Amino acid sequence: MPRPSAEIEVAAAIARVDARLTDFLSARRELLCAAGPETAALIDEATVAVAGGKRLRAAFCLAGWQAAGGRVDDDRAVCASAALELLQASALVHDDLMDGSDTRRGRPAAHRAFEQRHLDAGWVGDPARFGTGSAILLGDLLLTWAHEALRSSGFDAVTTDRAAPVFDACTTEVTAGQYLDLVSQATGASDEDLALRVVRFKSASYTVVRPLHLGAALAGAKGGLLGELATYGEPVGIAYQLRDDVLGVFGDPEQTGKPAGDDLREGKRTVLLARTVERTDEAGRALLTRCVGDPALDPAAVNRLRELIVSSGALASIEQTIAELEVQAGVALDAVVAAATDPRGGTATRATLETLTSAALRRDR
Repeated sequence: MPRPSAEIEVAAAIARVDARLTDFLSARRELLCAAGPETAALIDEATVAVAGGKRLRAAFCLAGWQAAGGRVDDDRAVCASAALELLQASALVHDDLMDGSDTRRGRPAAHRAFEQRHLDAGWVGDPARFGTGSAILLGDLLLTWAHEALRSSGFDAVTTDRAAPVFDACTTEVTAGQYLDLVSQATGASDEDLALRVVRFKSASYTVVRPLHLGAALAGAKGGLLGELATYGEPVGIAYQLRDDVLGVFGDPEQTGKPAGDDLREGKRTVLLARTVERTDEAGRALLTRCVGDPALDPAAVNRLRELIVSSGALASIEQTIAELEVQAGVALDAVVAAATDPRGGTATRATLETLTSAALRRDR
């Protein structure tokens, strides 16, 4: 179990990341508004997009930095880790647009918020098209700022250049994973192999492995530690997304900030759905074909699908897989600690990663 002191340290690190993001966006507001008062809407929505969230990517980055000998309260590492949260905000803005989602964290998704601005102002043209275009620009802007945040984190050029390929790989992989997600929805394929590839690239690597590697690279880690971090991080990242898939169907909207069963309406071809298709009968598959991907799916239909997922054994199977992945990560953590060069002989790294594993897998949102 994670130690209370590690939980306090992680919480303090996340608070420093939040403060860095506030300062960063405040400086960008001044720059943007030089173009005219109209652009205040961009920074306002950027602030909303960045607000909230668990900051797991930044926290894993700082854990990698710590494992390779860095001090977690180093302002440079905090600033660099904040770049991952700007990247996450960019990905969510674009993801919501592609999925046609109405909400994010209990608030209107960015494209819906821009659409409403158009309506409220009584402007000419199509409000939805304005919302789409503005959200694309906002996502692009946040991506640009993510790279800027890494470059301006305070590290010297040699250190930044050493870490930049990891950040570049992270952005490439999450884009590839997002495209695979679109393909899986477009083809209607309930293929667990494809679903797992989406998980690995869109979530596992992007959420856990690459952030760990980014922090470790900034601290000058060698190949052995990077390999052990990947062996630990991949099962945690996969289990994190499997938990997210369960919440996308069974989560409480008050906690998730999304309507109940939203993944079913959007037609997300998750591992959970693939296992339901595999385990159910013809009648069950017909129900899935008829209902999954229907944006007008009502609560009664959502409940029928939930009952099918449970009765087929798919939900229990996913829970078992998450538990197995957590055990696998725990075994790999021993090797990470042995390879770590943190000042406290690996004990701080173990406590931090145990805390983050728990935060990633035992959550309701």
